[in-house]
Amino acid sequence: MGIKAALPKYEIYFYNTVLCLAMFWAASWVLEVSSSNVNRKSFKTSVKPGWYYFGRRMDTADYEWMMWFSTFREHILFALSGHVLFAKICSMLAPQVLIDSYRSLVYMAYGLLAVWTSMGWTYVTLILSHCILLYSISLVKIRWLCFATGLCTLATFKCEPFVSWQAEFVEGDFELRKVLFYGGCGFTTMRCISFALENCERKDGNYNILELLKYNFYLPFFYFGPIMTFDKFYVQVNRSDLTRKEREMWNIGLQGAIHLAVVVVVDVLFHFMYILTIPSDLKLLRHVSDWALVGLAYFNLVYDWVKAAVMFGVINTVSRLDHLDPPRPPKCITMLYVFAETHFDRGINDWLCKYVYDHLGGKHDNVVQELVASLCTFGVTILWLGPCEVVLIWAFFNCFGLNFELWMAKFFSLEPFSSFEVSISEATSRRIRAIFNTFNFWSIVLYNILALNSLDFAKLVAKRLLLKGFPITTVVAMFVTYCLVQVIKERERKQALIDDPDPLPPAAPTNVGARLKGQDS
Repeated sequence: MGIKAALPKYEIYFYNTVLCLAMFWAASWVLEVSSSNVNRKSFKTSVKPGWYYFGRRMDTADYEWMMWFSTFREHILFALSGHVLFAKICSMLAPQVLIDSYRSLVYMAYGLLAVWTSMGWTYVTLILSHCILLYSISLVKIRWLCFATGLCTLATFKCEPFVSWQAEFVEGDFELRKVLFYGGCGFTTMRCISFALENCERKDGNYNILELLKYNFYLPFFYFGPIMTFDKFYVQVNRSDLTRKEREMWNIGLQGAIHLAVVVVVDVLFHFMYILTIPSDLKLLRHVSDWALVGLAYFNLVYDWVKAAVMFGVINTVSRLDHLDPPRPPKCITMLYVFAETHFDRGINDWLCKYVYDHLGGKHDNVVQELVASLCTFGVTILWLGPCEVVLIWAFFNCFGLNFELWMAKFFSLEPFSSFEVSISEATSRRIRAIFNTFNFWSIVLYNILALNSLDFAKLVAKRLLLKGFPITTVVAMFVTYCLVQVIKERERKQALIDDPDPLPPAAPTNVGARLKGQDS
């Protein structure tokens, strides 16, 4: 079946209608549970007084969101604004030709100054020592040695007693210290690995260590990512042509305004729907309706995508002002139904694909190669996230799902399935595939709420959806999901027609003989 297979318009309208009604229905149940349990004892630590105008309590369970857009927003905005202003002041004081040539040095200087100010000179020394170590290894130009050294370095920030020992290099006792320590060290290691592997690929000579420092100490990416691989960063930051496209600044400003609007909308919704606090109360969850539970699972994944899109979006807006093209936001759960496209950080995903998954998996059509590539990819991911029970279970199921998709594709490419698909219409093939994708979608949901919430919450959702709720809840939820998959496929079809439009049909040949005969008469 081709991606351009179309369905009748009335069918697509029906799927959209069902999907919208189902979303409002699930949201109404979550709203009802939130409102009726606002004074619950278990909610006191995370449901706190919100905006004065609403007169309602607000869900503050997500520390990362509150850190970015409430508790430390002034500090983060001050640092990012300082980066832009510092570069602008330098461009005003120095000749434009000089700034265009050395702008990456200006970014590095401000990044080093900001890290030094926020974390102390001992932390900067720690970061520099890891950079120097991996740079020295990269000069040998042995790929596996660079990768192994990088992973060992990453492990020192995930395993005791190395973590506690290195944490002592941070001065001060402010609340954000722990987050900045792990963020800066983790992303530094991944960037250094990228630099080392790209240096191994370079044929003529080596990159100098200054290029690594400019790459690592670019402040917008330093603490929170996203990761841009060294080859892309090096090309973009050293680009001499800095002319902007038409309406580019307008688009950057518009993007910033959209991110601000999304932050406001999410904060407003947190006053009415406690989607982050409720999943932690298993006693309450056992008494809520099936629709509230299913809605909580789905909305948690959507929220996590929104959070990643906004946080990376804010950083990406700043980097676009510096003429960089950062990694795009992750693909939303409402726009995917296969494990191969499932990720919540496109920068890490691109890094893993470039250096592990695609490097080992080739064209991803061989079962054994795919298994080895996916096992190695999730092995690195486990180390990146930090080995623990939940991460190991999450990695196992996602690795299994990724390989299972290939196994099923290979199986259904055999006879008589391949002949059967050829014999039916493309629309029918799309409907049949959507049925299988429906079960795949819920596998993705269940496997990923493991990492976002807890194992107990994932087990409760699975039990209610597949066992206790059978057959009504199961059938209805799967039908709504089927509608969602068809809506996603329709969006993919339209995008495919834009990217690769169908050729125009050849013009009908003119009947020359008839025309001459008419002229003679």
